[in-house]
Amino acid sequence: MPESEISQHEYLTVRELADLLRIKERKVYDLAASGEVPCSRATGKLLFPAAEIRAWIADAKSGGATAEAARPAIFLGSHDPLLDWAIRHSGCGLATFFDGSLDGLSRFAEGAGVATGLHVFDAATSGWNVTAAAEAAGRQNAVLVAFARRKRGLVIRPGASGIDSMSDLAGRRVVPRQGASGSARLFESLAAQQGLDLSQVEFTEIARTEDDAVQSVRRGEADAAFGLASVAQDYGLEFRPLMDERFDILVDRKAWFDPPLQALFEFFRSTAFLQRARADAGYDVSDVGKVIWNA
Repeated sequence: MPESEISQHEYLTVRELADLLRIKERKVYDLAASGEVPCSRATGKLLFPAAEIRAWIADAKSGGATAEAARPAIFLGSHDPLLDWAIRHSGCGLATFFDGSLDGLSRFAEGAGVATGLHVFDAATSGWNVTAAAEAAGRQNAVLVAFARRKRGLVIRPGASGIDSMSDLAGRRVVPRQGASGSARLFESLAAQQGLDLSQVEFTEIARTEDDAVQSVRRGEADAAFGLASVAQDYGLEFRPLMDERFDILVDRKAWFDPPLQALFEFFRSTAFLQRARADAGYDVSDVGKVIWNA
């Protein structure tokens, strides 16, 4: 819809506004939820008053914030227990939507959050996260910042003997992660490297967080999970280390200077955070806050 046609409609629908701004409909819902775009819910659905939309666009043209630049204060991406704890205890005010590294990168590219956590291995470079972040961020004004190195391996149910490597998972019950997670991609890569036929694995119900995966093992619903040393420690389960991985944070550069992210990264330097990281098995946070890559 050309901007000149706004005057022909008293109200715009979600689809019409998305077409006008050349953004996805989900982004329109985010803008409405954050109060950054004028809207009405009087009819039970979202409608956008044309006169106010016209003024909102004019304000953006005169130097105000644009729709594309508006990001809700949400932390996206992969679930990390230490990061989750830090967001809550820092008092930074960020909401969280953890549903996997790749899901977070996709949502970040659409402007659905101010930061996203990821642990994505690139076999071509034998590196972590930079390639995935660059592909997702494109020309966005973003920066990749270090969070932690973590020990990942097999979390074993007590009594489930004979599980020491990936190849030992054949014929066993294993907790899978969602397809958009870095853990799922890494598990498949290691299985291929070590000759594990995934058709020989009995996968249980999908777990969407690190804690959910390990709790499934603790409850006896599975023999093993591809999880973190820290979570195995928390639930008193055995752990077989397979690798060290890097968990980084992709941050919108503009949001970096806003109070929520400033409060969070300041907390990363606190005694409370460093003590917690030392107490949790398998974490190395010596590089936290270090810039890894700039868009």
